[in-house]
Amino acid sequence: MENTFEQNEQNAENTQNENVNFQSRIDLQPLQESIDQVKSEIAQVIVGQNKMIDQLLVAVLANGHVLLEGVPGVAKTITAKLLAKTLSLDFSRIQFTPDLMPSDIIGTSVFDLSQSKFEFKKGPIFSNFILIDEINRAPAKTQAALFEVMEERQITADGHTYKLDQPFLVIATQNPIEQEGTYRLPEAQLDRFLFKINIDYPNLQEEIAIINKENELKSKNKLEDIATIISNSNILGFQSLIKEVLVEPHLMEYIAKIVLNTRENAFLYLGASPRASIAILNAAKGFAALNGRDFVTPDDIKEAAIPVLQHRVVVTPEREMEGISSTEIIKQIIDMVEIPR
Repeated sequence: MENTFEQNEQNAENTQNENVNFQSRIDLQPLQESIDQVKSEIAQVIVGQNKMIDQLLVAVLANGHVLLEGVPGVAKTITAKLLAKTLSLDFSRIQFTPDLMPSDIIGTSVFDLSQSKFEFKKGPIFSNFILIDEINRAPAKTQAALFEVMEERQITADGHTYKLDQPFLVIATQNPIEQEGTYRLPEAQLDRFLFKINIDYPNLQEEIAIINKENELKSKNKLEDIATIISNSNILGFQSLIKEVLVEPHLMEYIAKIVLNTRENAFLYLGASPRASIAILNAAKGFAALNGRDFVTPDDIKEAAIPVLQHRVVVTPEREMEGISSTEIIKQIIDMVEIPR
């Protein structure tokens, strides 16, 4: 009788352990292994900047564009080049200048004498991975050429629509607005970037490590030993996998409340659009997958909110004169919104 009671108790305990020991709904191991290899390759050249690299990788997984902002010389361009080399994608670089025309980006129609008709010559935007260097050095008419391609992944020219191959990712570098010879990007274009990532100066130890790495390289090319890790098909597969990450309804409400608060905040002249809500959702899924989870947590949403929102909102002139930045206001909003339990 006593043995039967102990046996029943043991069976109940085993059942409870089985209920607790859950497995991930989706297999994220190949994704994590690939991401770790990409990080390892980039770390051969880039010192520190781990947060920036994580955000760039999340942007790739979420199929979103990135705006990198920082003063000259903080490795914005080389980081984008390194990431491009680790991905098996067609790469194209466009240097933005004040005299750059829209046709220099998207292409133009050229008359073919042999066939007596116009033929569309595709511009450098027809690629998978686009690096736009110093994007804020070109005027508004050139920036407008990017609106359609960044949002819809297509180009319309002379009444014809040309679909771009997938995946399509734009990484643009930008010098701070207060520097001479730059233009402010239109709000409609800023809204098309998933993330804006601010790159700061390295600390003392990182600066020493950068100097040492450069000294060890001597005349060697920095990109020479960087291996290609993720294929085109794998990227598309990972992007589809990210969409399967679970988001509870109360977390979707949490995202909506954060974005709604940007529209009602007295310190902001312009709040974030519904596109920002979708961007936070997709980015949060990417951060969750990066951490090996098939479900989103409030911390993933917090991690995504600042790089998604900081370039989409406009601070009121009075607060801007006081030196209050959009990032500070967004942090206050996140602290104010109650975290769902």
